[in-house]
Amino acid sequence: QVQLIESGGGSVQAGGSLNLSCEVAERIFHPISIMGWYRQPPGKECEFIANIISAGSTNYAASVTGRFTISLLINKRTTTLQINSLKPEDPAVYYCNVRYTGDYYWGQGTQVTVSS
Repeated sequence: QVQLIESGGGSVQAGGSLNLSCEVAERIFHPISIMGWYRQPPGKECEFIANIISAGSTNYAASVTGRFTISLLINKRTTTLQINSLKPEDPAVYYCNVRYTGDYYWGQGTQVTVSS
C-alpha cells in the first residue's frame, strides 16, 4: 500500500496561480513509474489532467495545456502541479495518482476553488 499526501489547494482569484504537491508518505523500494493528477469538478466525472513518466516525459489534457505544468522532484517521490491562469472551469477536487509496482494509488484529494 502506498500513501500519498497532497497539499497546496485553496481559493484563488480567476487568473491566479496555485502549486499543488503530492508526496509518497513512506519509504518505497521500487521506482514509481508514473505520477499524475486528475480532477473532479462539482457534479462531473473525474478527468485526467497530466502525468509524468519516471524518465521525465509528460502528458497533458488539452484543456490545461500551456497553463498547467507537472514536475517530478529529484527525490522521485514528489510531484507538483503548477496551475496558472486559473479559469472558471478549473475548480475541482484534484487527486494525485501514482503507479507503483503495477498498481495504482490515489491521494485523498485537495480542493481548488476560484474566488470572485
